[in-house]
Amino acid sequence: MLKTLLAQVKQYKTVSLLTPLFAIMEVLVDTLIPLAIDALIDKGIDVRNIRAVYLYGGIMILLAILGLIFGILAGRYAALASSGFACNVRDATFSNIQTFSFSNIDKFSTASLVTRLTTDVTNLQNAYQMIIRMCIRAPFMLICSLIMACLISPSLSMVFVIAIVILIVLLGLIIFNAMGRFNKVFLRYDDLNNSIQENVSSIRVVKAFVREDHENIKFKKATDNLYRMFVSAEKIVACNQPVMMLAVYSCMISLSWLGAKTIVSGTLTTGALTALFSYVASIMMSLMMLSMVFVMITMSVASARRIVEVIQEKSSLASPDHAEKNMTEGSIDFNHVSFSYQQENSNPVLQDINLHIHAGETIGIIGGTGSAKSSLINLISRLYDVTEGSVLVGGKDVRSYDLETLRDEVSVVLQKNVLFSGTILDNLRWGNEHATEEECIQACKLACADDFICQFPDRYQTYIEQGGSNVSGGQKQRLCIARALLKNPKILILDDSTSAVDTATDTRIREAFRSAIPDTTKLIIAQRISSVQDADRILVLDDGHVNGFDTHTNLLETNEIYREVYESQTQGGGDFDQKGGVA
Repeated sequence: MLKTLLAQVKQYKTVSLLTPLFAIMEVLVDTLIPLAIDALIDKGIDVRNIRAVYLYGGIMILLAILGLIFGILAGRYAALASSGFACNVRDATFSNIQTFSFSNIDKFSTASLVTRLTTDVTNLQNAYQMIIRMCIRAPFMLICSLIMACLISPSLSMVFVIAIVILIVLLGLIIFNAMGRFNKVFLRYDDLNNSIQENVSSIRVVKAFVREDHENIKFKKATDNLYRMFVSAEKIVACNQPVMMLAVYSCMISLSWLGAKTIVSGTLTTGALTALFSYVASIMMSLMMLSMVFVMITMSVASARRIVEVIQEKSSLASPDHAEKNMTEGSIDFNHVSFSYQQENSNPVLQDINLHIHAGETIGIIGGTGSAKSSLINLISRLYDVTEGSVLVGGKDVRSYDLETLRDEVSVVLQKNVLFSGTILDNLRWGNEHATEEECIQACKLACADDFICQFPDRYQTYIEQGGSNVSGGQKQRLCIARALLKNPKILILDDSTSAVDTATDTRIREAFRSAIPDTTKLIIAQRISSVQDADRILVLDDGHVNGFDTHTNLLETNEIYREVYESQTQGGGDFDQKGGVA
């Protein structure tokens, strides 16, 4: 874990090394100031030597200025190093997430990933700053102050040693008990973020069903759980300050009592006792800083583990060595394919699928909810790998292709359409970042999107809100289809991507495909028979099995499920799941 995190320091190594250097110089200067005070009192004030007062007073001012400068530099470099380190950690985490396959993404919830990229990285940033500055400054100050105190009075310094031993034991108990509680706190952050994300993304549904009170109660429950766990952890950490102050005042009282006797006996000067008091304060302050560092590190260890878990997660899918980077045509072959999302001890979603689709064919795919239509097409672009058998595209196993090449040539319009904040042109160019405006317009005409775009005042410069919230479901679907067309793919997959489009527009889109991209293999998943009945062949899926694969006319004659669905939609107006379909 430590090696993974230290690798993210990168270009901030220099400032990370300068921070402890200036912290040490600051401590050295601070350690000399009590000696100047000692000399000021004993050689100046007590003997009424005004020149000594000015001399040692000037030395104190100079040391204070140097300490200020070194402290500022240490703080500045610590801020630069920790901020840069956090930036690199976020970049590394986010970059690795981009390589994840769907199965990797399934392992982490969205809310958990958000927490790791925000709260956890912030905790790590604060801990790193404390480590490179306070973890050096505090122990060094403790050691230097203890040495100087021993040089002044070895017998009185035993007060510090006893106090330090007792404090280390007590602080160790506090940190040990707090660590387990802080580990659990960050799991609750995931629940809280999940509640926020779900509510905000579904706010229209919440308001439509007047469920604001229910959501408030659910959110309050999540915040209350987090509150209780934080209070439980902070109660233990709060003991740190009283214990520390008890030790400080105990040392002060003991030192005052014992020191007064030594002054009376003449074995210690007033200036030396004053210096000892300064070193007491420095020693106790060092211990307090160390306890704060340990608490911060305790909190950040849980965050560090969660971040490293994401950084070290390896994609279950990767391009092979000497990957194929050329796809000649868009034929598709499923050879005895079985697939399950959980590779071990899981019932297969697809079982023994054998399909052979020619390049340029238009294939319709229908099936009830849960019949594994989306799972089937996800295997073509290798969003998941098959459990058994093989999927061939262009006559070659998809596992032999370079992933970028494969996914450029297999364009998928997913069931859940997603648009990003930006103009319409920005969104279209996700399909081809170098596409000209004319090419974007042509793709939109094929997808029947140009008509409604031209009705916007800013036309193709119209700004799309996050998630496409300012366009209708049908408009969003057509923009996503146009975006996919801009890739000029050899295979185009529409995963129920015209469900929000009226029948007439759906027909126009299919006619445009037939005339404009005849050589592209087209797979159309739909619930409406009218959307697929003109396809070259239609695949009927039933609970992960091929129930039928033929033309519309032949399926009406030979396939009972297809015939019943057709009749229910043409006569009763139902859909696939209402009659004759599978659950």
